[in-house]
Amino acid sequence: MTKSDLPQAGLLDVLARRRSQKPMALTGPGPDADQLATLLRLAARVPDHGKLVPWRFIVFQDEGRDRAGDVCARVWAQVNPHADATRLAIEHARFSEAPLVIGVVSRAAPHAKIPQWEQVLSAGAVCMNLTIAATAMGFVTCWLTDWMAYNRDAMRAFGLDEHETIAGFIHIGHAPPLDDDRVRPDMDAIIQNF
Repeated sequence: MTKSDLPQAGLLDVLARRRSQKPMALTGPGPDADQLATLLRLAARVPDHGKLVPWRFIVFQDEGRDRAGDVCARVWAQVNPHADATRLAIEHARFSEAPLVIGVVSRAAPHAKIPQWEQVLSAGAVCMNLTIAATAMGFVTCWLTDWMAYNRDAMRAFGLDEHETIAGFIHIGHAPPLDDDRVRPDMDAIIQNF
């Protein structure tokens, strides 16, 4: 993808219009292979003290979304043995609502010079870069974690090592514009001059 292939919006315009929509509102088509490669490359351009690359990606698309749904339904049933078929269907659909879901895995680990907190923040920056890049391409996103991001059985089934965690699942697709924006913070209440 070349620069001329991207929508001609300035960065400030992209930031001003970026907002989340629920995964069930996202439709296809999702990013094609070139767009996906660009999204991942741009997502990885974040501050990374020590050049540790303390994050990685899991791409859930096509049949992979169904396999992820199988994991969610199976693990939910293990934790909640009385779950009914309706709830298991909801769990199975978690990764198949949007055409693409990218899991950002935090690989933060003890280091002699780089605090783990900085590594975790770097993974969060990856999630934000991903949402901004997708918005610039004309997609809509939703950054979620949900229970499977904190359940070790689900994480293992997704291929995470014991020291890894989920920074976010970024759902990507298209959606009609929302009519109104959510309430944003009162800037005077959150700014301190020192």
